[in-house]
Parts: sequence; structure tokens; C-alpha cells
Amino acid sequence: MQAFEYRNNQLWCEGLILSDVAQRFGTPLYVYSKQSIVDHCRWIEKAFGSIDHLSCYAVKANANAEIVRIIACESLGADVGSKGELQLALRAGFLPEKITFSGVGKRDDEIEFALENNISAFNVESEQELHVISHIATRLGKTARILLRVNFDIPSKTHPYITTGQKHNKFGVECSQAKRILLQATTCSGIEVHGIHSHLGSQITDRETFVRAAHAVVNFVNELRSERDNIPIREINFGGGYGVQYHDYITHPLLPQDDHHGETGLTTVSLLEAVLPILSHLKCKIVIQPGRSVVAHAGVLLTKVLYKKRTTEKTFVIVDAGMNDLIRPSLYLSYHQIVPLHVSNRQHEVVDVVGPLCESSDFFALDRMMPVVERGEHLAVMCTGAYGYVLSSNYNGRPRPTEVLVDGNHYEVITERESIHHV
Repeated sequence: MQAFEYRNNQLWCEGLILSDVAQRFGTPLYVYSKQSIVDHCRWIEKAFGSIDHLSCYAVKANANAEIVRIIACESLGADVGSKGELQLALRAGFLPEKITFSGVGKRDDEIEFALENNISAFNVESEQELHVISHIATRLGKTARILLRVNFDIPSKTHPYITTGQKHNKFGVECSQAKRILLQATTCSGIEVHGIHSHLGSQITDRETFVRAAHAVVNFVNELRSERDNIPIREINFGGGYGVQYHDYITHPLLPQDDHHGETGLTTVSLLEAVLPILSHLKCKIVIQPGRSVVAHAGVLLTKVLYKKRTTEKTFVIVDAGMNDLIRPSLYLSYHQIVPLHVSNRQHEVVDVVGPLCESSDFFALDRMMPVVERGEHLAVMCTGAYGYVLSSNYNGRPRPTEVLVDGNHYEVITERESIHHV
């Protein structure tokens, strides 16, 4: 059973009717399913079978302290991108030996803090960063375990803003330079080379892209292990970017279908199953960094229809949530399915679903076929558990919304709605 589904034409989250939750807390409102989070953690772990591995949840995807704690309780690791995320992960209960530190701009104090907490590894992004980590580790009398992030220049079918694995991206070192830097790393004081790191981007739904990347990793590691170079590689971090289904995630006979087939049958497990047989030949520990694929399906953003406006060109559905609450559609033109909390036998119409902010980019859907809705009705913006609240802001003086976690028939407020005094 899905965490979110229609029963008797009402949209439910686990054991609660979402319209009741919206009435109780007001909108805009983020609602998360605990069971969905737990299920996705367990599905990912089960996909590895007996393979030596570590799944490090990318804290940036959803940094709510309670959600991060739930994931820690499932014995996953964490991937962090700042001192703040590292502190959050430690407070949530992640073991330091299961925490990796990624990012192109690690500050000296962040590196020092991570070394003092004896984290699993740094994913090193540049030659200069390697020397900085070496210097700090030596000064502290510590050993920094590192993986070098290698950019294999593999294009991915995703938005340009969230691709990370090509030459023009800021991430990693070019493959042509990687061997030299790794050889150098083996001679650096305070450095212990564990392996390499690769990451293609975010929301990648094409398994062949991952397969190409896996073969590139295997070929490169075999080259590093050759008699000529003999660089010890014991760990492969294959990154994240595993796409999720956003289109037609929730279904009902009275909802329009968008005829988007690119995500049909898409699961993180199916993407992992395509690459694990390739990577496992290296006999290395395999590390991944799932973020979106753990939490995206667990969340919805509830919003209320304020007005309908018709012009000669458009019909606008104006809602009380804005791009300050969920920026992905404005930033990436990302798709989120939008459905009413109550479905009935009503006509469909093409509309723009827009927010109240003073920006033309403040929208959730453009030219979208939807059931006719009227002022006062509530809508659910689906699959907003990842890169939703965590990217929210106070633009236009708007307080951030409440976050509620549903567990069966119970709910818990995990973030109170901000007051105007917080803005």
C-alpha cells in the first residue's frame, strides 16, 4: 500500500485523511509519511544483498532533524556537505565511521571538525583541497581517509543545473589528472587513500547512464591497480542521483494522466540492480549517496486555492503556497503532480497553478490539465519530500510552513510554522 493514496475519493497519508490535517494546521503545510521513509531505506539496503556496502543518506535532500533521525535508526550512513550538516548527522545518531563529507568548498574549520570526529572519509574535489586536508590532518596528528572525486565526463539526461559529471561542471577532477593526483596522495602526510568517488548529477532516470558510469569506474580502477601504478583502491563511492517517479505518482480514474512514460516502473532498486553486478567485480566496498530516492515520495506540500482568474490567454489557479515554500518548479522547471484532496466527477481544464509572490517565476505548474477546482479547495503538490522545505526561504516576508510527520493514525509536528518575528 502506498503511503499516499485515494480511499473513497479522499487523499490519505497512511491512516489520516489529508483534508483533516490541512484543516488542523492550515496551509501551506508539509506532510511526511514515516513509513515511506523507512520503506525506501529498507528497499535500498535489500538491493545490495551480501555485497559489502554503505548507503550514506545525502542530508541536503531533507535536513529535518526528526526525518534525519529516522534514517539514522535504519542504520544507514550520512553524506554531509557542511559543518552544520555534520553536526546534525551526529546529533541524529549517525555513527562517525558511517559519515562521508562531500563538496567542492570545504572550509578549514569544517575539515578540522570532521577530522576531530573521525568521520569515514572525505570526498576530495581538487588537488589543492588534498594538500589542505593533508596539512590540517598532520597538524592535528590525525589521518584523513580520502576518496578522490573523478569526473568521467559522462552526460546525463537531467536539467543542466543538476548535472555534476561533465567537464564543464565544478565538481571533481578530470579523469586525465586523477591518476597523478592519486599517486601524489599516496605520499602525502596525514592522508590514507581509500578509493575514488563518482557522481553524475541528480534525478537521473536513464539506467544506461549509470551503466556507462559503472563501466568507466571499473576500467579506471583496473588501470590504477595495474603493475605500473599499483594504487590501492579498496572503496568505490558511486554517488547518488537515482531518479524517482514524479509523473502520475498518485492515480485515480477521475484524474487526468500526463502520458509521460519516461518514469514508468522506475525505482532506485532497479537502477542499483543495473550497476551492482558491474561494480562488484572490483571486490571493493561500494558506497552510495541516496537522498531524493529516500525521501522524495514521503512528502507532500498542501496548499489552498485562493482565487481563480481567467484571461483571454490563461486560466490561473492562485494558491497560498509559493516558490519560497517549494522552489524546484521555478528553479529547474521541475514537474510535480498536483491533485485535489477530494476527487469527484468534474470536468478537466488546462491551468497555470501559481503562487502569491511578486514574481512571474512563482509557479508550480504551467499549462497543466487538472480537475476544475474552486476557491477554498485544497491541493496536494506530490513528491515534495526532497529539496522542498530545505530550500525554502522567507522571500516576500513569508514565514516558513509547518512540517508534520504522520505515523499510522498519529501525527507529530516536527517543525512549527514560523511567526512573522522569525522572518
